[in-house]
Amino acid sequence: MHRILGGQPLTVIFRLVVLSIVVGVVLALLGLSPFELLDSLRLTIQRIYNMGFDAFGWLFRYFLLGAVIVVPLWLFGRFWHLLTSGSDRR
Repeated sequence: MHRILGGQPLTVIFRLVVLSIVVGVVLALLGLSPFELLDSLRLTIQRIYNMGFDAFGWLFRYFLLGAVIVVPLWLFGRFWHLLTSGSDRR
């Protein structure tokens, strides 16, 4: 259970409760309610659905735009990790 949750179950639950309260206070200060957030999420999903296949083209275009930056950085990070961890083994 420790491995799945990332800590003792009671500790993780306590942290989640405290974090939820803090986020709730911040959202309340911003004038947001859970129902507004859920409604906004519902509207976003509905708009994407209404766009139909255009949404996939839009999503794919943003994916390619981000991948141009993310993938080379990830590859560089993996190679850097291999180079630096390989020197530690000697």
